[in-house]
Amino acid sequence: MQNDRGRVFREAWIAGVTKHYPGEPKPGYITPWDETPGWERDAASAVYDQVLAFIKATDGASAKLTPDQKGRFVALCWIGQIYKHFPDPKPSYVADWEALPDWQKATDIDIFERIEQDV
Repeated sequence: MQNDRGRVFREAWIAGVTKHYPGEPKPGYITPWDETPGWERDAASAVYDQVLAFIKATDGASAKLTPDQKGRFVALCWIGQIYKHFPDPKPSYVADWEALPDWQKATDIDIFERIEQDV
């Protein structure tokens, strides 16, 4: 089941990158699930679970969030996973919402909205 949740997250990420990234994305951005590193699979599953728990804890009222609020939540959960897996990550890996490129913000919004579909 964990792989299924993580796979949904990863596939939403790849779909978002494919849709929003300007130009040709880096290969690592669109690496298929089966080739994704273990830590990243674990992180994808964890963030999926956090978003799902948030949606359920609000009894679906999270649907009233703005797209930016939805994306911020995904981004913050991901930053937590980066700190979990890397004791001293590069600053760009833990950048705050305002510092993220527009394509990444749009992708994080898409991820939240994809997870909403599973509720």
